Amino acid sequence: MKFEAARGAAAIGLLALLAAGPVRAQSGGWQPFVSVTPVYQGQGDLDGGGDYSAFNVFLRAGASASIGGLNRAGVTFNYDYADYSFSNPAAFGGVAPWGVVQRYGVAAPLFFGSDSGWIVNVTPSVDWFRENGADWSESLNWGGIVSASRIFPDGNRLGFGLGVFQRIEKTSVFPLIFVDWKLTDRWRIVNPLPAGPTGPAGLELDYRLDGGWNLGLGAAWRTTRFRLSATGPVPDGIGEERGMPVFLRLTRSLAERTTLHLYAGVVTAGQLRVEDSSGNALREVDFDPSLLLGATLTARF
Repeated sequence: MKFEAARGAAAIGLLALLAAGPVRAQSGGWQPFVSVTPVYQGQGDLDGGGDYSAFNVFLRAGASASIGGLNRAGVTFNYDYADYSFSNPAAFGGVAPWGVVQRYGVAAPLFFGSDSGWIVNVTPSVDWFRENGADWSESLNWGGIVSASRIFPDGNRLGFGLGVFQRIEKTSVFPLIFVDWKLTDRWRIVNPLPAGPTGPAGLELDYRLDGGWNLGLGAAWRTTRFRLSATGPVPDGIGEERGMPVFLRLTRSLAERTTLHLYAGVVTAGQLRVEDSSGNALREVDFDPSLLLGATLTARF
């Protein structure tokens, strides 16, 4: 089984990860949230010649509510915008393989809690992930996540799950681990923020600083897969970007329900891949480590 945590799939973990506590502690009406994440990925030199960079914006919005007892239901809307810039991409025959890529998605998480501290989560989702000019009907991603998490009496959380997704001519099956574990009064091991620039498919060591600040050091695996334009160099083909961001995070609560996260890091083990319309590989190009800068502002109401 190959581990492929697509950003689209991983973003669904926003409520799965963050709502583990609210499932147990809150019972009121609808509780909305919103987040915005601008991200700049600096120049990465392509093997074979040329380089590329990208500017991204990720938007998340949704809400969850009690459906009786310790059970909750929610909905999450996702929008991603990525503007890729290629310079002299000899590795792709001198022509940029893609340009602006957008994603539109919705997920409907369900949480079933128990007095023993166990929470079962079922989250179906559907997304359209496409370069501008691609066929909407050929850009569909769909699937779901099933997970189980345990909240221990000391507040630590540990969980596991499985994601299954049909991702444009490819079925992905991957494991998930959810962790929020206190090591000392200041140190914790957690998953990266799902709404952040890396997605939650990784681990992060978090340190609580004085003055309300937190510092994190982590790494994650990130994959995006999308349908290419019908009029591009590979008509109706498939593009894929892979990489492992290694990053520092600095977090500060701006208000009771608003938090700012600042990120700086490097994308390592990067690769760009182009496939034909049926999912057969045409070209795989590695790229050198590239700078990653981002910020995430989250608010709950």
